[in-house]
Amino acid sequence: MGSSVIYEESETFDDGSRYEMIATAVPKSEDYPEGVKYRFQYMTEDGRTLLRFDNFPHHPAVGRHHYHTPDGVFDDIEYTSLTDHAKQFYAEMDVRRQR
Repeated sequence: MGSSVIYEESETFDDGSRYEMIATAVPKSEDYPEGVKYRFQYMTEDGRTLLRFDNFPHHPAVGRHHYHTPDGVFDDIEYTSLTDHAKQFYAEMDVRRQR
C-alpha cells in the first residue's frame, strides 16, 4: 500500500506570509500509528517558519505530535483527529497573524 494525499491547502496573505498544509494517508506503522503523516506550516515571505505542526517521528525529546516556532520545537500539542488538528493550526496561525 502506498501513500496518498488526503488534504492539501495553501494561501499567501497580503503581507507575503503564507501557509501550506498537507496530510498524506500512509500505512499504519510505529512511526505513524494513526496512518497519517502531516505538515501544516505558516511562514514568512522568505520561508522562515513562524509556526509548523507536524508528526515527523525523529525529533528527540518531543512527542510524536509537536509544533515548531522560531523559538524551538515543543510537544505540548494534543492530536485527536486531523480535522481538529487543522482547526487548531488555523486558530494558532490567526493569533500569530494578529501580532
